[in-house]
Amino acid sequence: MLHELVSENVVPGVSYALLHHGSVKAEVFGKRQVVPVEKEMKPALLYDVASLTKVIGTTTVILKLVEKGKIKLDDPIKKFLPKFSDQRITIRHFLTHTSAITGYIKNRNSLNANELIDALYTLHTGEWFEKKVVYTDIGMIFLGLIIEKIYQLPVQKVIVSEILQPLGMNESTFVPDPAQCVPTELSKKRGLICGQVHDPKANIIGERCGSAGLFTSLHDLIKFSAWILEDNPNKKILHEQTIWNLFRDQTPSRSLRRSLGWDLRYNSQNEACLYHTGFTGTFILLDKNKQDGLIVLTNRVHPNAVNDIFLEKRDKIIAQYLNEKDQNN
Repeated sequence: MLHELVSENVVPGVSYALLHHGSVKAEVFGKRQVVPVEKEMKPALLYDVASLTKVIGTTTVILKLVEKGKIKLDDPIKKFLPKFSDQRITIRHFLTHTSAITGYIKNRNSLNANELIDALYTLHTGEWFEKKVVYTDIGMIFLGLIIEKIYQLPVQKVIVSEILQPLGMNESTFVPDPAQCVPTELSKKRGLICGQVHDPKANIIGERCGSAGLFTSLHDLIKFSAWILEDNPNKKILHEQTIWNLFRDQTPSRSLRRSLGWDLRYNSQNEACLYHTGFTGTFILLDKNKQDGLIVLTNRVHPNAVNDIFLEKRDKIIAQYLNEKDQNN
């Protein structure tokens, strides 16, 4: 099914890894670029992983701050960002996408970083507060601002020093060399986007953005995934129990099948697996109980961001993976 993504021209190329009890099967194939000229895929290239930034970086830093007693999951956002209007919304709400924060920012993509951040404070809370999960970038941007306030550094610099460097993710960066990157969209406004973040808000906000912006390799995502999956009493960065707590529904009602930062998918024994996607065509699924993992990196927005067939095939790949791995276990 992964090879069909390329053979059926759903994506130009794929880099994937299957993790199973410490062993890794990895493969890279297809093209890295099809316009304006074709270029072959090769190992060690960096992908704009889009919203995987949320779970690799921002969520992990927030959990570290919880462990250190600097914040609590149910602290109101207003405690750290006084300009924030709704006193009900907490760090947990943003991590689980249950805040119902919503609204329209006029000419959003024409604003500068400070103007866009100021505009985020004008958004309001919808009527579905705590009632359902509605995925949004906004909460993670605000959590990035909280991290910035505590560390007195932009969130992306904190992610590098607190997460990427300790895990030895030395190929990962927020300021990549375009020559080492898989390009994303061919945009009328921006041209061929390569080595710059695809997401418009992250492109504007830059190093202060906690929702997107990370460029990383398959090799480094294998390192990150192995860190999540390992059972190690001397675990780096976070305690083992903090990681295990991610494999539980952490929404306010404990019934909406969402964890802290991560989405949840369930294996055949109804055990939770961590799952997250990135708009550019990336996704990770991790099953700690079974010691299994799937990492898939594509540039599904190249050359055109409109690619709904990829979303259909991605869901089928995840379902098939869960079925096959559970049969093999």
